[in-house]
Amino acid sequence: MEEQDFIGPRDVLGHAERAGAKVQTTLVRPSAPGEVTCFFGTRVAVPTAWEPADADLLIVPGGSDQLIKSPDVLRNLVRTQQAGVIVAGVCTGVMVLSAAGLTAGRPCTTHHLAKAELAAQGGTVIDARVVDDGNLVTAGGVTSGIDLALWMITRECGPSIALSVESIMEYEQRGVVWRSS
Repeated sequence: MEEQDFIGPRDVLGHAERAGAKVQTTLVRPSAPGEVTCFFGTRVAVPTAWEPADADLLIVPGGSDQLIKSPDVLRNLVRTQQAGVIVAGVCTGVMVLSAAGLTAGRPCTTHHLAKAELAAQGGTVIDARVVDDGNLVTAGGVTSGIDLALWMITRECGPSIALSVESIMEYEQRGVVWRSS
């Protein structure tokens, strides 16, 4: 996975928890706890195996090309969304969601270099930094994961928590959040 794709959203959600939001984050791996080597060589200890219905929100980071090749992961992504979990993708993590069929015919976005492929796979590509289609939320390239997480905090916990997190991080949400009606 790409480091910024997971650590940006985790940072936002962690600060939201400290600001009083009822948020708890957990890093998960599809098969079992263990170490993940990221795109730039960072090694991350992942303490928990992924259980499809054990969250309210699952964020799939980019750089997860191995996940696209796993039929079990793709089936579990469908199960996750069917269980009522909001499934989100950052950057090319959206392509994993596409491989699972979750973006077919739905508004979505991804890294600008993968948008044509996402459209070819049936996604309705929207030119926005974050696209919110209810139980599917997608974000463009790398740093847009921060904006996705800030949007989710705004949507689920309210703007005052999101503003508090922005202040702590000295970051302001960028770009447009496109929302389905």
